[in-house]
Amino acid sequence: MPPLHRPQIHKLATLTGHRDCVYALTGHPAAPTVFSAGADGFVVAWNTDRPEQDGELVARVENSVYALRYLPARDLLLIGHNFQGLQVIALAEKQLLHAAALPPAAIFDILHSPAHHRVYVALGDGMLAVLHDESFRVEKLLRLAEKSLRCLALHPDRNELAIGGSDALIRVLDADSLALKYTVAGSTNSVFTAAYSPDGRWLLTAGRDAHLRVWDVATGYREHQSIVAHLFAINHLAYSPDGQFLATCSMDKSIKLWDAESLRLLRVADKARSAGHGTSVNKLFWSGRHNRVVSCSDDRSLAVWELVLAGEV
Repeated sequence: MPPLHRPQIHKLATLTGHRDCVYALTGHPAAPTVFSAGADGFVVAWNTDRPEQDGELVARVENSVYALRYLPARDLLLIGHNFQGLQVIALAEKQLLHAAALPPAAIFDILHSPAHHRVYVALGDGMLAVLHDESFRVEKLLRLAEKSLRCLALHPDRNELAIGGSDALIRVLDADSLALKYTVAGSTNSVFTAAYSPDGRWLLTAGRDAHLRVWDVATGYREHQSIVAHLFAINHLAYSPDGQFLATCSMDKSIKLWDAESLRLLRVADKARSAGHGTSVNKLFWSGRHNRVVSCSDDRSLAVWELVLAGEV
């Protein structure tokens, strides 16, 4: 059932310490620790339960980081080190465990599938890299496009991997064989972000054309709905852990909260209304324990937001 009321969204804290734009966030929804990285090459751990504390430097790399992925079962952090490949950090020891050489390109997204024992990496040269999740050796490099691959999403029940690209196409592959099953056209510019709905019925995508698009999985990814959701490019979309809400963030400096089922707009968090970010908002991460959302921005900061539902204190 969709929420029967509009939650309030309050800014709890601003997290500072990065020296340049912050592009990537990751963590585990049930844990307070969130990891961030960006153009300064710093990888930092933050405690959202204690946002007044300074962040802790986990690693530093030479180039920008656009993508991070946390593997909670093994307490590993995967760092997409642009033009240098994938680095795997053992967090308990803060040591480099593996360094997987990849083609010299930007790394835009990293996705882990425990069921397949694979890590999928979207590269700026149009290649999809597939690595084994134990050895982190490259199993396959697959050229899918002439332009950048920007985002990845996995439908575990259908065993399908959706890949959005700068050529405005979404390619849906069999997650095992990597055979192309569908090529989905309809976006008018780069596709930056993708996620399957919690019930698996829909694939949601967004990107440079500022539209939030809903594709019907069961009908071969026909377009079901298109919403002009922001003024400028939508950089990221993410469902809340309980599946009730969808959050989007944009180059227009705003974060928007939507009802996940009806896609009714519930709240807008921006600088004027909520003392939000002053420049592009690049990524979101839900910390499910307290209905908190973490955002990061070109303004070099992170923000911690809390949703307050009616009747809560």
